[in-house]
Amino acid sequence: MQYGRPLICEGADVLATVEKIETYVRRNGGGLAFPVNIATDEEAAHWTPSSRTSRRFSTGALVKLDVGVEIGGYIGDNALTIEIAASRHDEMRDAAREALQRVIEMTAPGVNTSLLGSAVQETIESYGLRPVANLTGHGIKRYDLHCGISIPSVSGFRGTVLRKDDVIAVEPFATNGAGRVGGERNSNIYHLVRSIRVRDSEAAELLARIQNEFHGLPFAERWLHAFSDDPLPSLKKLLRAGAVAYYPVLDELGHGMVTQAEHTLLLTSGGVEVLTQ
Repeated sequence: MQYGRPLICEGADVLATVEKIETYVRRNGGGLAFPVNIATDEEAAHWTPSSRTSRRFSTGALVKLDVGVEIGGYIGDNALTIEIAASRHDEMRDAAREALQRVIEMTAPGVNTSLLGSAVQETIESYGLRPVANLTGHGIKRYDLHCGISIPSVSGFRGTVLRKDDVIAVEPFATNGAGRVGGERNSNIYHLVRSIRVRDSEAAELLARIQNEFHGLPFAERWLHAFSDDPLPSLKKLLRAGAVAYYPVLDELGHGMVTQAEHTLLLTSGGVEVLTQ
């Protein structure tokens, strides 16, 4: 994040910025647990540029930078919010960060995740804002970005008792909108659904590369150009066949602005270790 944060500035090319961050991860010995996410303003999550994106960052944009790194399948998931050349949403950024810090301080083996959800809600509402109720933190296992444990962002959930050696990603979202997200737009982020027999030889070859290269983790359309000069026709065939699917962009349903803060935590006998910076 220390490398990527200053790259997000007024006038910077979005695609070039994301590719710089992804290249930095790879050159420093990491793999990408998912494409670098750049969600802006009322977009809460799930957007990355395609190979054809020509957009630039603009003044006042509220950008969520979400980066996942894996080494041997072990994943760190980390996010922060940047407001470009403006400070109109400082309190909203503070709300997400404070909610995250409060959860970190409370997390330990034996704690029920319902208490963490209540803490997120209380913290964000103290700023006169709403938590995004249908976005939650999640458990992480090797080559599995979302598994088992859910870390709620509001009270009222039965919850799960955390145990030593659990790995969780905690990611509160704050908004001045409705407090819920949804959407159907293609985020340019894809995932393997199932392995099937595909008649088209080029599509079958692309599916084999997806299975072998990404180990079930999300991938970007633009990454497929490493396997083919023109992967889009084959990707479309795999989508129609149900072998792969895209993640939808998650927009705030009340058209509110959204901020995010995230760290990955390892539960230890002494409490918790923050694995991301």
